[in-house]
Amino acid sequence: MKQFVIIGLGAFGKRVLEELSQINVEVMVIDQDEALIEQYSNRVSKSFIANALHEEVIRKLVPQGIDGVVIDLGGKVEVSALVTNYLNKMGVKNIVARAESDEHGEILSLLGASRVVFPTREAAKRITPLLVSPDFYNFLPISDGLVIAEIQIPPDLDGKTLIEVDFRKTYQLNIMAVRDIPGKPFHFVDGDFRMTNNTVLLAVGDQRDIIRFSGFTPSGSPDKKDTIWKSLFFQPKKKLFSRFRF
Repeated sequence: MKQFVIIGLGAFGKRVLEELSQINVEVMVIDQDEALIEQYSNRVSKSFIANALHEEVIRKLVPQGIDGVVIDLGGKVEVSALVTNYLNKMGVKNIVARAESDEHGEILSLLGASRVVFPTREAAKRITPLLVSPDFYNFLPISDGLVIAEIQIPPDLDGKTLIEVDFRKTYQLNIMAVRDIPGKPFHFVDGDFRMTNNTVLLAVGDQRDIIRFSGFTPSGSPDKKDTIWKSLFFQPKKKLFSRFRF
């Protein structure tokens, strides 16, 4: 069974814990806040009230060969950097660390973090398109410049088939699946699928092409809607647990 450690129960750390608690893995948490440890101790295999600032504490509590460590120490930039360095020196390969800024993220990467997460920025990238355009139902950046989006087709595509529209050539988009009945799940279709006004596409493509397809002009174009987009881019069986103070 895979084992993970969460160091710091900030907002991101809590959410990761909630997600991990839904699958069959062992989770250990370390935090200095006794109330937080008490609140979440029934969801983990072990919990420790400890100050992560000290290298000897990290070496003592984090098992050798751990499958991954998540670091979320809130605004404690220096401490998260030190913890990342400690784990890297211990040989931990999978270190996911929350960053407060670009500079903080760069430091974490240099010190050995395998993945740096910017929760506020990533949430803003997902939510802003949904606020601006009623045609977006979901918007998920998956890499620099590439997104997956659930998007309502424009009225002029009503009655046309996927082949007739040729999304890859016309819009530089790849259609992964469609939903043609509100509230129903997405499903795969052939090229002769005929769209209606209810059709929602699960499309993948460059962020600018996705935005353009929604009827807006991507940032950098002289359209009056340009300024709107400038902010865009930048349960298993419970286990017995033990709780210790260091």
